[in-house]
Amino acid sequence: MITRLRQGLSSLSLAGILRESETMISEPNQRLSAARNEPPEPAAWFAGMIDHCYDYAEAAKGAGRPIVGIMCEFTPREIILAAGAVPVCLCGGSAATIPAAEQHLPANLCPLIKSTFGYHVTGKNPFLNWADLVVAETTCDGKKKMFELMGASKPMYVLELPQKAEEPDALEHWVLEMRKLQQHLATRFATDITEAKLIQAIQLMNRERGLRRQLAELMVLETPPLTGRQLLDLKSIISGVEADLQQYERALERYGRANAKAPDHASRITKTPSPVRVLLTGVPLVHGAERVLELIEGSGAVVVCMENCTGLKPILEDVDLEDEPDPIRAIARKYYHLPCSVMTPNPRRFESLRALAVKFRPQCVIELVWQACLTYDVESWRVRKLVEEELRLPYLKITTDYSPSDSARITARVEALFEMVRAKGG
Repeated sequence: MITRLRQGLSSLSLAGILRESETMISEPNQRLSAARNEPPEPAAWFAGMIDHCYDYAEAAKGAGRPIVGIMCEFTPREIILAAGAVPVCLCGGSAATIPAAEQHLPANLCPLIKSTFGYHVTGKNPFLNWADLVVAETTCDGKKKMFELMGASKPMYVLELPQKAEEPDALEHWVLEMRKLQQHLATRFATDITEAKLIQAIQLMNRERGLRRQLAELMVLETPPLTGRQLLDLKSIISGVEADLQQYERALERYGRANAKAPDHASRITKTPSPVRVLLTGVPLVHGAERVLELIEGSGAVVVCMENCTGLKPILEDVDLEDEPDPIRAIARKYYHLPCSVMTPNPRRFESLRALAVKFRPQCVIELVWQACLTYDVESWRVRKLVEEELRLPYLKITTDYSPSDSARITARVEALFEMVRAKGG
């Protein structure tokens, strides 16, 4: 059993392996840290994120802690943590598992959905294999129907997400969904989810979000100390791990100090004296699906802001117990504020884009849409209108999947965009 799980782990690691140039940058620091018996450099630590998560989940499982898989940022990690469980993100980012999924799912479906389900049918995701429960949600139609198939052989709990974000009754329904999840977890895992446990979990997740926000805010600088790809790597599929939080703090100290010396990391990696500042919006870049980000930065840019669910979107807001002392209501409010494209209408996304454009000063906006992701695809019309007519910035929409077959075409379009940006002088 362990051998099979380790094989699955290897496939996950290979799906998200760093480029050779990035790996070699961290090796001297890693060797120096090891020689001094110091913690590894943050880049080296998070390069081994899947291995660390495997060890953490294996130890937790051995200690009797449940593993709970999550599929979306709308799922409240705080309630899972308060139940004594380990929340693990199970979203698939590998093209290798898609053919197996297409034996059950239509080919013209979002690659994230197919990759995730492919891991399920092949048994190649050890975290999914370990999961005592998967908490899903009614966001897009494709995921909802995929959950029905997965639920036939995996314990599944589905949150009903109201999608009229501005309706007061919708928030009340979401609060009820949070209370039902609390009760379900308490019953399933035979535990009491007390107010004290909820508050402790809230404080832990607020700390994690705060540290990740501070790292993201380093990108506002004229010469960011990280590339967008490097920043994306500074995260974990398991939430609330103390070792990760310490590495976030270490990263802030290291890159904050490095910035005082004004090194031109972006120029060194992209080999461009003045990289174009890009705001990337749209679908999430889950572990293993970072190809488009790499193409963008490899074409002479630095992605200074990622307005998506693997970037700033889920960490912009904390759970606020001062404004709302009831922990469950406070959790519901924070998560319901996520400006996902499944919401109708979705004004918070456009408010967020306006604010992020002011803060991070991008020279253009690129929107990434996975093929068959209808909500983001349709909403892209309004995003383009906002970017071009209100923000007065060049806009490019990229529609693709997990296959690298269109990489040359994407690169050509991105390079043309950057030429236009430079021709305009700004």
